Amino acid sequence: MTSERRLALWVVVILGGGLLIYLLRNALFPFVAGMVVGYLLDPLADRLEARKCPRGLAAALIVGAFLAVLIIVILVLAPVLSAQIADLIGRLPDYLERIRDFAKPLIAQLRASLTEAQLIQLQEITRNSTGEMVKWAGTVLKGMVGGGAALLNVLSLAVIMPVVAFYLLRDWDRIIAHLDGLLPRGSADTIREQMREIDERLSGFLRGQSLVCLILGTMYAVGLTVVGLDFGLLVGMGAGVISFIPYFGTAVGLVVGLGLALAQFSDWLPIALVAGVFAIGQVVEGYVLTPKLVGERIGLHPVWVLFALLAGGTLFGFTGILLAVPAAAVIGVVVRFVIERYRNSPMYRSSGTATADGGTDQGDKP
Repeated sequence: MTSERRLALWVVVILGGGLLIYLLRNALFPFVAGMVVGYLLDPLADRLEARKCPRGLAAALIVGAFLAVLIIVILVLAPVLSAQIADLIGRLPDYLERIRDFAKPLIAQLRASLTEAQLIQLQEITRNSTGEMVKWAGTVLKGMVGGGAALLNVLSLAVIMPVVAFYLLRDWDRIIAHLDGLLPRGSADTIREQMREIDERLSGFLRGQSLVCLILGTMYAVGLTVVGLDFGLLVGMGAGVISFIPYFGTAVGLVVGLGLALAQFSDWLPIALVAGVFAIGQVVEGYVLTPKLVGERIGLHPVWVLFALLAGGTLFGFTGILLAVPAAAVIGVVVRFVIERYRNSPMYRSSGTATADGGTDQGDKP
């Protein structure tokens, strides 16, 4: 098979796989979640197996412990978070009224500095933007709760995810050996080398970033609660969870936290303390957590990760968000490999174009 045909075959396989994922995106979520959990916990299974624990028993113990911890966390936090959410919904009109009163002087100053035409244009932009946001939020809520889909998704996640994680942990070595046996013999060493690099970068990012999110969520929740912010636990944990998207968690938490602080406090000191909690968290993340837990060797730029998460979520929903970082890691390694091959090729190293007499045309010389 020629290189062109091999390339065409790989393009067809990738496009076909992407189309299949898109068509089955709603059904794939619990399976992908189980694969992610199994992949993250595989090193622990390897350690237990190295200590003479049967692989099947190790997988069962790990998945059981993971589910136990998850259930305990849910049982402890769910009542508190649900109470805070209900309280926030009840207080929201009052908070909006306070924010409106706070913003009145700023709005009056803005009106004084704009012409009538500019004010009309600003009002129109605000009205259209608000309408689009409400429409988007309604679509999201409808997709989450419409037709009992949310309950079905939760049940499928609770039942299917542990089963997939268990079997993946138990059979991981056999799956890898089987896939290795399918590699073309002439390119097997090169493919293995690239897959090892993908595994190193992907595992480093996923495990490290998960710890970063957990630590940031705890820091934000404790800090905001100590400051006295209403719903500090809810805001802090939410900001920590979405910190998986670089800079997004801190930005959203800061905006929401400051909004609640402006509505709750009349003094500037607690408002400044709320901003300080997120500023300290960002400094700790940038200079301590990320360098220590994630490191620079993963080769996944925050902008690239952000784009991958947004693109994956737009195309495939929650399934796309779970697949975004693995896909970004694979694409990054493949692109670096292609660039390296190109730089070592005659096409890159050639200093000029061939001439009719067999020499090279070096271009005009001074």
